[in-house]
Amino acid sequence: MEKDQLKYAQQHLANERTFLAWIRTVIAIVGVGFLATSLHFTIGVHRDARIDLISIVLGMFACALGFVITVLATIGYLQKKRQINEGTFRPSSSQVILIAVFMVILLSMIILYFVFIKF
Repeated sequence: MEKDQLKYAQQHLANERTFLAWIRTVIAIVGVGFLATSLHFTIGVHRDARIDLISIVLGMFACALGFVITVLATIGYLQKKRQINEGTFRPSSSQVILIAVFMVILLSMIILYFVFIKF
């Protein structure tokens, strides 16, 4: 019986580490969005309404993405916790695909920003 408890404890700890890794990812994403927007408006040499809009949307999207990832990570953590206790496993492909799509959108916005900015 102790071996089963140890196995489940290790799985629960791994689940918590995964959740914390998602939270660190959120902090990085929101930080990049905030940094890009704040740097644009503090050291931007050229003022262009189109680039200003891209920068604002980039920052807002990064914050919204951080919110979405936090919610998905929490839901995933709770689902995995329940699955560990039940002894079942279902991969979370849809969450991973959704986050990957949002990251592609965020990276596209960053690329778009650099395409339109003039040094």
